[in-house]
Amino acid sequence: MPDITHSRSTGILLHPTSLPGPFGIGDLGKTAYQFADFLVASGQSLWQVLPLGPTGYGDSPYACYSAFAGNTLLISPELLVTKNLLATEEVTPLVTDSDEQIDFVRVHQHKEAILRNAFARFKSSSPLQLKEEFQKFCTEQQGWLDDYGLFRALKEVNSGRPWNEWLPALVKRNKSEINQAREAFAHRIEAHKFSQFLFFQQWCDLKSYCNKSGIKLIGDIPIFVAQDSADVWTNPDQFKLDENGAPTVVAGVPPDYFSKTGQLWGNPIYNWDQMLTDGFAWWIQRIRSSFKMFDVVRVDHFRGFAACWEIPAGDKTAERGAWVEAPGEELFTSVKHALGELDVIAEDLGVITPDVEKLRDDFGFPGMRVLQFAFGGDAKNSDLPHNYIRNSVAYTGTHDNDTTVGWFDDEGQEGATRTANEVRREHNFCLRYLHSDGNQINWDFIRALMQSVSNRVVIPLQDVLGLGSEARMNLPNSTTGNWLWRFRTGALNDSSSARLREMAQTYGRLPDKS
Repeated sequence: MPDITHSRSTGILLHPTSLPGPFGIGDLGKTAYQFADFLVASGQSLWQVLPLGPTGYGDSPYACYSAFAGNTLLISPELLVTKNLLATEEVTPLVTDSDEQIDFVRVHQHKEAILRNAFARFKSSSPLQLKEEFQKFCTEQQGWLDDYGLFRALKEVNSGRPWNEWLPALVKRNKSEINQAREAFAHRIEAHKFSQFLFFQQWCDLKSYCNKSGIKLIGDIPIFVAQDSADVWTNPDQFKLDENGAPTVVAGVPPDYFSKTGQLWGNPIYNWDQMLTDGFAWWIQRIRSSFKMFDVVRVDHFRGFAACWEIPAGDKTAERGAWVEAPGEELFTSVKHALGELDVIAEDLGVITPDVEKLRDDFGFPGMRVLQFAFGGDAKNSDLPHNYIRNSVAYTGTHDNDTTVGWFDDEGQEGATRTANEVRREHNFCLRYLHSDGNQINWDFIRALMQSVSNRVVIPLQDVLGLGSEARMNLPNSTTGNWLWRFRTGALNDSSSARLREMAQTYGRLPDKS
């Protein structure tokens, strides 16, 4: 069992795409380092991010082209100038309609053009040392990188179509056809591999800076991967697919707090029987890779390791799904034997049954407590701070929740999961519980968590800034308007920093060196 005697700590949830900057999307450059400095000044020692993979359709970080690759939209053009991969005049800002919303279409076009220029410069005039570093990266990451580069090249020449709509020989990875494709598209493949090299170089530099400053990085592993991904294309036997590579069942959750018809995610379901026979090799490789990037990893939808909600492929909602058992005990035992004790957070939200709790507790993983979920029941609600346990991680809300101010301002809407009367009852209970007048509800939430016994507290930056629903990151079961939010340059002020630090100090959450 892991050591659960973590010192009391606190941190911020902020995806790097939400950082400000001149290129239409946050990146791993100057503003990321400035945010790390803000965390230090504020007495914070944790920075939690969403998955950092290359996003596909919808630009969701939970639907990536690879479980191993990085999101090259996060590469800082300014840092490429310092590597002599771009000239200053080639790094032009991207002017968009709003500094607080990402225009992903334009960002993709702008960043991809910049990366093409950087690769051309690398090929024509880079010093030997950089070429050697790139070759070393390619050798070390060969287990996933070669196939990922080929996957992205083939998507390009197939007009972006999903892999199971390519030529049958490529769908089934005929050896001769694959070798021909590697040769025919070698330049495209190398360009994608080079972009991955740049991403991981910048990410590792940022992680090193954070760690030296006393900040631990919390990453996120989505339990499922996207159907249109290099992972499924190269490992079809690990998933429940038909002979044409299409899923026979897909993932989701039944009707819940967020949706009356459940959530239809559409990801393929793992072929757990096959994974058992090969000792969960793919999962072990995935988790090993994640812990090279992060100090702590949150495992999303942890309950899916006890049982998955399997929905017949082709259904339009999640209502006709069924719970099907998964071998979580065997999986995490194999991971432990291969990798040792790991600092894992179990995202144990949703329909939690005794088998899920047992799986979590058998391995000593802390679960999550979300204060926005606390006020719909009575005093026994496990999300109320007086019911927290030390081995837990407390949040005001997650990336799937509204902001705390938005939650409090909600009056109940037609078609929502809560009626107007239920919303009023929750709000009244909330105000009584927190001894609050509601004027600074975000800070009342933060203080309640800081006071709690939970070893770790994580606060979405939107709640530190007191922002409303316009800053919401994601609305589950919706397909538009998500993942867009960015905070304004100058929004991180001395007042909020001092207030966070005062609370961290008062409630024993300052880093040891502070």
